[in-house]
Amino acid sequence: MKDIRLEKGWKRALADEFQKDYFVRLADFVRREYAAFPGRVFPPAAKIFAAFDASPFEDTKVVILGQDPYHGPGQANGLAFSVAPGIPFPPSLRNIFTEVASDVAAPYPHDGDLTRWARQGVLLLNSTLTVRSGQPKSHAAKGWETFTSAAISRLSREREGLVFMLWGSDAISKKDLIDSSKHLILTAPHPSPLSAHRGFFGRHHFSQANAWLESRGQTAITW
Repeated sequence: MKDIRLEKGWKRALADEFQKDYFVRLADFVRREYAAFPGRVFPPAAKIFAAFDASPFEDTKVVILGQDPYHGPGQANGLAFSVAPGIPFPPSLRNIFTEVASDVAAPYPHDGDLTRWARQGVLLLNSTLTVRSGQPKSHAAKGWETFTSAAISRLSREREGLVFMLWGSDAISKKDLIDSSKHLILTAPHPSPLSAHRGFFGRHHFSQANAWLESRGQTAITW
């Protein structure tokens, strides 16, 4: 992570973070993890910041915030909740697609690659951007949460009329970073099987997001 390559808008917005002590310590920790556990830290190192590259700062319209990357081999691709074509849908993603189908009558997709959402301005961001294989939250409290909080704060300050979908307690903890007077904040339990039935289903976040965007003259997301 020495020479971080990032979409130019995000690089400008987050430039100060890369110089801070917490990020220097975080970068050192992440480098040591990838070196100590080759092939067992996810996503692949080149995709750690993929969410930012896929949804440029100035183009972001919706933020979906999760917990940390999938911790199974071949699953995490740098976009929260997304998997590459050909990878079986993890349970959380299946639940997301079930809610999308119910909410906006979108057909169930053939693959779990959410790049198609990112290209429309959906930032698919996890609170923590890396994880060790088979150990959810193993890279929590190492500095990533501070970094992703900075990203959300910058979006809240510099942009207008965004939609923030905060799923799960880690994501909801960032609610106070967002100016609710100019952005729409939607909260729900995490879509994992352990919590989805406690209020993720039937929350209608996807239709609410589109209604908000259209009311402000923006193009709705094709979910």
